[in-house]
Amino acid sequence: MQKALHHEGAASVRTRPKQRRSGLLLTILLHVILIVFSVVMVAPFLWMLVSSFESTEQAFSIPPTWIPNPIMWENYPQSLQALPFHLAYWNSTLVAVTVTLCQLITCSLAGYAFARLRFPGRDIIFFLFLATLMIPFQLTIIPIFLTMKELNLLDNLLSLILPPSLFSAFGVFLMRQFIMGLPTELEEAAIIDGASRWAIFWRVIFPLLKAPLSALGIFAFLSQWNDFFRPLIMLNSSENFTVPLLLNQFRGQYATEWTLVMAGSVIAIVPVLIVYLLAQRYVIQGIAMTGLKA
Repeated sequence: MQKALHHEGAASVRTRPKQRRSGLLLTILLHVILIVFSVVMVAPFLWMLVSSFESTEQAFSIPPTWIPNPIMWENYPQSLQALPFHLAYWNSTLVAVTVTLCQLITCSLAGYAFARLRFPGRDIIFFLFLATLMIPFQLTIIPIFLTMKELNLLDNLLSLILPPSLFSAFGVFLMRQFIMGLPTELEEAAIIDGASRWAIFWRVIFPLLKAPLSALGIFAFLSQWNDFFRPLIMLNSSENFTVPLLLNQFRGQYATEWTLVMAGSVIAIVPVLIVYLLAQRYVIQGIAMTGLKA
């Protein structure tokens, strides 16, 4: 029996180095895959940044040059002078901030209703909310366009603000999942103190929604800032153009100054890049907490 135990112990000792080697190889493989994916994701951004400091010949040279020589600093002043970026910045900021604030309010209220209130057809209505996530936005653009036309809001920033401000299935889902994980004892204590549902939401629930509201706010802001399709359909006047739509004006009938396009693109992404870098921990925290409490 002692010999058998000795053989089993020796076998386990021999298998440990093999397990360590296999674990090390797996870790190396995962890191290599992550590095490859990171390079694939970052390379277009780096090419855009480098091309914004190059001439057109350098930007499209083969093999590509990753260090501009000489550095074309004038691409940025030319880009700013060619188009009214200050108006586009203001329009994009107005639309993105307004839609974000409206979604934070409407989605948190709807999420609370689906998580806590009992009313006929609640689950069916929530399922229909989720079903809209599977409908491509391009299918809804025609009825939205006709509605905005009937309201006489075409070529008006309100045509970009109203539809997304009133409805966001993803935002409602995010808020509902988080609120369902909150203890009901907090609301029961408030009810005992005589608080109404309205007071419970604003004084008890809403202050606890910092993480999911931050995540939803970032997603909503980025989505509205980067939106190109809806402004293309709804807007006609250049003074109402948003930043993505303004960048499209760099396209010429016979030629396109791609280096100016790249410089304008860098100018366009600076605000959202700063916002995301400052708030990325809230995004990760909000999504993680919502997932855990689902």
